[in-house]
Amino acid sequence: MHAQPGDWLVVKGPRTGAPEQRGRILEVPSADGTPPYVVRWTADDHVSTVFPGPDAIVLTAAEEQAAEEHARTRYDRVQRFIHEEDGHARVY
Repeated sequence: MHAQPGDWLVVKGPRTGAPEQRGRILEVPSADGTPPYVVRWTADDHVSTVFPGPDAIVLTAAEEQAAEEHARTRYDRVQRFIHEEDGHARVY
């Protein structure tokens, strides 16, 4: 695993349905980009030093932005297909 400041650390949830944790990598003390990383977590703005495990991935800022855009597009598409009629939600 290699990272640089500005990349994102994404830690998958420990079980199905558990939320993943995301944080912006602030510092990478090693010259070769290997852990540990200093991360600011988006959920609570907490800063910690992290040695990521096998359930973690590093995304560049561009990859993170593309993933966010994909999620927004998917959400918008689903919302367009939901139509509420007579108090019942229908998906077309």
